[in-house]
Amino acid sequence: MAVASCNRSMKAPTGSEEQQGYVIHTSRHATNWMAEEKLSLALSTYELGKLFLLGIKPDGRLSVFERNFSRCMGLARSDSGFWLASLFQVWRFEQFLNPEEPVDGYDARYVPVTGWTTGDIDLHDIQLGPEGPVFVATRFNCLAMLSVTASFKPIWTPPFIDRLAAEDRCHLNGLAMRDGVPAYATSVSRTNIHDGWRQHRVNGGVVLDIPTGEVASDGLSMPHSPRLHLGKLWVLQSGRGELGYVDGETGRFEATCFLPGFARGMSFHKHWAIIGISHPRGGQRTFDGLPLAERLEREGVSPSCSICVVNLNTGDIEHRIDFEGIVREIYDVVALPGIVRPSAIGFKTNEIHHTVRIDTQQSSLRLRSREPRTAVRMAATLAAG
Repeated sequence: MAVASCNRSMKAPTGSEEQQGYVIHTSRHATNWMAEEKLSLALSTYELGKLFLLGIKPDGRLSVFERNFSRCMGLARSDSGFWLASLFQVWRFEQFLNPEEPVDGYDARYVPVTGWTTGDIDLHDIQLGPEGPVFVATRFNCLAMLSVTASFKPIWTPPFIDRLAAEDRCHLNGLAMRDGVPAYATSVSRTNIHDGWRQHRVNGGVVLDIPTGEVASDGLSMPHSPRLHLGKLWVLQSGRGELGYVDGETGRFEATCFLPGFARGMSFHKHWAIIGISHPRGGQRTFDGLPLAERLEREGVSPSCSICVVNLNTGDIEHRIDFEGIVREIYDVVALPGIVRPSAIGFKTNEIHHTVRIDTQQSSLRLRSREPRTAVRMAATLAAG
């Protein structure tokens, strides 16, 4: 595959807070595709602890903006920004700029306006519902919501889990929403014992129908990132490096394409799936013995850390953005339509001290202020005197 360097060799991106050793390459038409679709991307990489924002510079080259958030994982796009799950907190980012009036060449500036402390609950996927974010608390084997008085509020557990326990019994990890309501979840196994899922990574994975608690598909290898799009339930079979969908009648997983890496994190734009793939972590039990290793060897390729853009109509990987160097894994990715070149505010520079946006929407709360009238009366008295 022909690649074009995006001039990122061993240098930190504009707006980064420290030097990083990585290079990013794009396939020939990846940046053209992003520019034509007026689309940018946000992605999380939890080992490195970075939020990346990928867009297009005025000269057509890839724009890369990064911020540091410890073990950032799940991402969810909102109407005016996105949500990010990190090691022990959940952050809501809002877009402060008018896209028609770029500042310093950026048409979006995402600001972490609100944070919730959840503690280390190993929060994986996060999606938005009408009452706020719904997320997978993997350590506690449940779906949950934010709470104003506690770390989180459990709302659903798989039927084979008998109680809440901080034991990661089945490695519940993925969540798909339908009309703002949790519809499907992915789990590496149906075990009900501490760390029991590790013995079932090869073919013990399931997709669960949340309203009924029944198994929608089984026999999967480490399924992740279930998503409903264009009338299908799409799933990443990470242990085999496959994108596919679940047949609604048979429950069979139908593979659409092979992805040369540990696939995890998926977003959609029109008829394209935008997917993150990672290097399997060598020496860790989670990745040992997976069918992915055998498939990579059979195909004669090494695993990569990349964003793959897959045409759902053909199964072709039409575009790629490849990371080399210290960036070796991706957890989640979301498309940011309508944004060409995004940026974000972090906590380690003075920039956050001086970023102010005033909400000018009229409030339903009516308050009478006496100060202006008092000032007018005082001025009149002084004038008369």
